[in-house]
Amino acid sequence: MEKAYRYRFYPTPEQESLLRRTLGCVRLVYNKALHERTQAWYERQERVGYPETSTMLTQWKREEDLDFLNEVSCVPLQQGLRHLQTAFTNFFAGRTKYPNFKKKHQGGSAEFTKSAFKLTDGQIYIAKCKDVLPIRWSRQIPKECEPSSITISLHPSGRWHISIRFDDQTIQPLPFNDNAVGIDLGITRLIATSNGDKVTNPKHFKKHRKRLKKAQKNLSRKQKGSKNREKARVKVAKIHNQISDDRKDFLHKLTTQLVRENQTIAIESLAVKNMVKNHQLALAISDSSWSELVRQLDYKCRWYGRKLVAIDQWFPSSKRCSHCGHIVDKMPLNIREWICPSCGCNHDRDLNASKNILAAGLAVSVWWSECKTRAE
Repeated sequence: MEKAYRYRFYPTPEQESLLRRTLGCVRLVYNKALHERTQAWYERQERVGYPETSTMLTQWKREEDLDFLNEVSCVPLQQGLRHLQTAFTNFFAGRTKYPNFKKKHQGGSAEFTKSAFKLTDGQIYIAKCKDVLPIRWSRQIPKECEPSSITISLHPSGRWHISIRFDDQTIQPLPFNDNAVGIDLGITRLIATSNGDKVTNPKHFKKHRKRLKKAQKNLSRKQKGSKNREKARVKVAKIHNQISDDRKDFLHKLTTQLVRENQTIAIESLAVKNMVKNHQLALAISDSSWSELVRQLDYKCRWYGRKLVAIDQWFPSSKRCSHCGHIVDKMPLNIREWICPSCGCNHDRDLNASKNILAAGLAVSVWWSECKTRAE
């Protein structure tokens, strides 16, 4: 299983100068390659891929105006071109929008492969730098695992991080149990489970909204290009960073608990990109971070030998009675409790949906097992 550990590190002034120049060169090469690919298509109807941009990079290094590209490691520059190729691949596959140009105030990142870094005695050295990176090791990498690549990133707030990627062979499946749970995602309550539990949505963005609004107003009043504007920009970035950290911490604790306690987890597959087009609910849906919750459940279930079943997004989980199976015609969002007209059972909307999701998930799981058995 591939894993990545992320750490804070505090570079020396010399290291920070080198890293900032590296990030700047990666950003420049990425933007120039994106410009060349876009221009080649619109002007000459030519498709330019990674091999052509790699040749362009060699030519750029020979130009006097771009001679500084030789002062940094060539590996992050090549990796930047590969990331651009991946962005175009995702665009042509319809998964993302057209690639955007990178901006300086967004920070940036640089990826180093095995040829550009080394791990010696628990310390990491990168190319063009003799000193060890001062990393705050919050946890150690397993001794039998060898890093395949590292990514150094700079957050807009000024925080440096290093992400170390490796293949972890030490992951063991959790002990088997018979527990199964259905999960219904919501806004007021982040999740409602078929066991009758409800987890309130912390709404991390809403907690810091006033502070963020004040900081952004302060930023808008500063003169562009001034030092005070840069200070105000960092304050805004720090608030965004705090919101992101709080949200990720909460979601990791919640998903880890769900995976540890249950062998099978059933969840509905939602088209979040389409749902956020509703401007009245877009902020609340984005603050809930449903996609990140499902993503964490997905890879944690694969790590620890659990089963995650995603049912169809058009399955009428809220309109179906979990007791008799009757489906009502309409179920507006403002109705939180309802009585089944067929059997008279009183339902909580979220708990009823989670029970239906569990039933559908178990049915899909059994059907898939039978198909697999027949195929074998």
